[in-house]
Amino acid sequence: MAVPQLDPAKLQLVQELEIEMMSDMYNRLVTACHRKCIPIKYHEPELGKGESVCVDRCVAKYLDVHERIGKKLSSMSQGEAEADLTKINLPEKK
Repeated sequence: MAVPQLDPAKLQLVQELEIEMMSDMYNRLVTACHRKCIPIKYHEPELGKGESVCVDRCVAKYLDVHERIGKKLSSMSQGEAEADLTKINLPEKK
């Protein structure tokens, strides 16, 4: 199957949307993990060992879930596209 070529304006729009989505995901990750792992009042300027471990695990879980959701949505959209193609290729019933 041939991959359609995007004109430069559409390609730039796709790239900007991708950057916006990644920035949004990063900001949500930082907010969620900061709220979960870092106390409101800082006791020390550096992260403690427990805080570091918590942030590391939080980020790993967040990215894992993000990847799983992306794969699921991708497979769902591919399934819908295949179903649409099947409908198009079926002969009409009379």
